[in-house]
Amino acid sequence: MKRRNFIVLIGSAAVAWPVAARAQQVERARRIGLLTGLAESEPSIARNIQEFRLALEKLGWIEGQNLQLTIRYAAGDIDQARVLARELVGQQPDLIVGHTTPVAAALQQATHTIPVILVSVTDPVANGFVTSLARPGGNITGFTNYEFGMGAKWLEILRQIAPGTRRVSLMLNPDTGSYYVNYLHSVESVAVASAVQATLTPVRDAREIEAVIVALGREAGGGLIVLPSAPITVHIPQIIELAARYRVPAVYPFRTYAAEGGLVSYGVDLDDLFRRAADYVDRVLKGNKPAELPVQAPTKFELVINLKAAKAQGLTVPPKLLALADDVIE
Repeated sequence: MKRRNFIVLIGSAAVAWPVAARAQQVERARRIGLLTGLAESEPSIARNIQEFRLALEKLGWIEGQNLQLTIRYAAGDIDQARVLARELVGQQPDLIVGHTTPVAAALQQATHTIPVILVSVTDPVANGFVTSLARPGGNITGFTNYEFGMGAKWLEILRQIAPGTRRVSLMLNPDTGSYYVNYLHSVESVAVASAVQATLTPVRDAREIEAVIVALGREAGGGLIVLPSAPITVHIPQIIELAARYRVPAVYPFRTYAAEGGLVSYGVDLDDLFRRAADYVDRVLKGNKPAELPVQAPTKFELVINLKAAKAQGLTVPPKLLALADDVIE
């Protein structure tokens, strides 16, 4: 090879090498935050987040490689949710996932630009998180947890297990919104025909919770429906213990509560919602806008019955209801 040609080849390689090296560099890791209204110690949220991570991995998003995930826990504290929302927004991530309705409200206050994917929120239109389910219209979209018709289903399940139920309290934390009256209307649609008196029962602390359950257990025929509410979650062990002590049959909205000793739960499969949220995360990180992604309703529900809890309260679960259960705890 002539000396001049050799020099030209070397010079060309020197120019081409940086371009090739840049092409081989790992893509910038995308940063996403996840803010949940639950406590880190809550058994269900650990499983939910694990399902979320696995779903992201299947879509090609690997922590430590092309993804950085920051998780924060509000532990049922609405004020803390606001603080953590501002903290995450201040880190300027590419996207934030918000779990529970109070967290959704906190994130909406904290940012109107960073894409937000909501998981397990109630009535996002009425709460003002989105313009409509089909066309969210802003930086927020995601997945709802319930239709208000669930209230009728909860009462039907309660009446099947405890047919002597004549009055039922719908327990909620009033600080999370006024939409709970819609659950009451759903329950009342069944309660009237069954001669059951249904009332909303707001509680904010352990003392108020105990007063409600003691009152229900004081006379025969009392029943309890625990509505989905992040601030209530931190009190679930106390609610389960008191319901068992005062022999108050209770229906819960999530499977973890039946697994922890509650009588029965019927509600959305939260693992499924987190897996579906991972798909929306993938689509937003690849260029879709939240405004273009419709808010979706849950498609998978699960009925869990705790036979040990039923036996302790002297209740017999009908075989037809057992046959419908997704899980029976013995």
